[in-house]
Amino acid sequence: MLPEELSAGLCSLKPHEERPCLAVEMIIDRRGRKLRHRFLRGLMRSAARLTYSQVQAARDGRPDEITGPLLESVIAPLYGGFEALLEARTKRGTLDLDLPERRVVLEDGKVARIEARVRLDSHRLVEEYMIAANVAAAETLEAKRLPCMYRVHDAPDPAKLEALREFAGSLGLSLAKGQVIRPATFARLLEQARNTPYATMISELVLRSQAQAAYSPTNIGHFGLALRRYCHFTSPIRRYADLLVHRALISADGFGDDGLRADDGARFPTIAEHISATERRAATAERDAVDRYVAAFLAERVGDLFAGTVSGVTRFGLFVSLADSGGSGLVPISSLPSDFYDHDERRHCLVGRRWGRVYSLGETVSVRLVEATPVTGGLLLQIVEDAAQAETRLDAAVRPDHRRTQGKPQGKHQQKPQGKAQRRPTRAAPRRGRPAKRRRR
Repeated sequence: MLPEELSAGLCSLKPHEERPCLAVEMIIDRRGRKLRHRFLRGLMRSAARLTYSQVQAARDGRPDEITGPLLESVIAPLYGGFEALLEARTKRGTLDLDLPERRVVLEDGKVARIEARVRLDSHRLVEEYMIAANVAAAETLEAKRLPCMYRVHDAPDPAKLEALREFAGSLGLSLAKGQVIRPATFARLLEQARNTPYATMISELVLRSQAQAAYSPTNIGHFGLALRRYCHFTSPIRRYADLLVHRALISADGFGDDGLRADDGARFPTIAEHISATERRAATAERDAVDRYVAAFLAERVGDLFAGTVSGVTRFGLFVSLADSGGSGLVPISSLPSDFYDHDERRHCLVGRRWGRVYSLGETVSVRLVEATPVTGGLLLQIVEDAAQAETRLDAAVRPDHRRTQGKPQGKHQQKPQGKAQRRPTRAAPRRGRPAKRRRR
């Protein structure tokens, strides 16, 4: 981000004040297809500075003294264009993952609450117009044969797809095999999972199967948005890639002598690697900051019980996301009910060899907060089960894929039962040599 004097001052739009800008005029039809576009360089005088909630409230019939005069002349046409662009987006089949985001609310320097970030149609409206502008910028630079810093997103790795396909199949969901994978392929899987207990889990796994988006002067398209060419144009005060695109457009359309320099094009590959790396570093820093806020918020609730969902399964334990705060904590394998646990990587679960307990990705669990460390953002959790839940877990042991084995357990991802009392099962174990009866699920 540019220094505040620029980002919030000279380079920021302010109502009724002229600001220099680079703009794009786009003509789209009622089906959201762009017919033509052109870029302009000039001065802009904005009428008002509005929040997303203000605009959405006006659209929903609750205008205020600022949005009221703009409702028919500005806001209504904007939503009309948005609906057309949304139709085009749906038709080309983009990858839309509805994953919850956390919002940390601070009061007097302390965390007051952590809540889900609400996504309004006004957010999506701005997003669709920005995507259209970004496509127009990439098309212009490609047509003028000038360097472009593309935003690229490769197709998923086949090995990750196969793992997703197998896991989805174990839940009764299908991801077609032997066809060209497109974003719409994942959209159909997400639609199958909608309104099921697996919806969020499948969204997470689809996200994990995707390649990471990056910046590159070589265009390979954007898989997630189902676009052949795409770059970033709309945020030159906070992303260097956008600033490079602005300079290239100035050169492309002859808007001045402050466009690309003669040697800039040769430096694009090195610049692309650098800004892609710094973007990933910034994203990691943001996640770490939120984790620290969550840990600080929960530090006074050590010992409390929480509802959560298994969000990760590893050989050393489970990661559980808490329903209320969205924080994620580790349940070490050593703290699970006494058994020898195997990590089934393909099915994303831990399986108890002796008593057949199964802990699967996406499963709802009750956990106790054992430790919260604000300095690192770490949470330590423990699974809590009552007698009925434990019995249900033993019943789950009859799954054909997770059949209990007899004899001495082997393997490196296991733990030894602790003490005699813990070795005793909660119900009679089947006699050696006689297979356990399986209940129908």
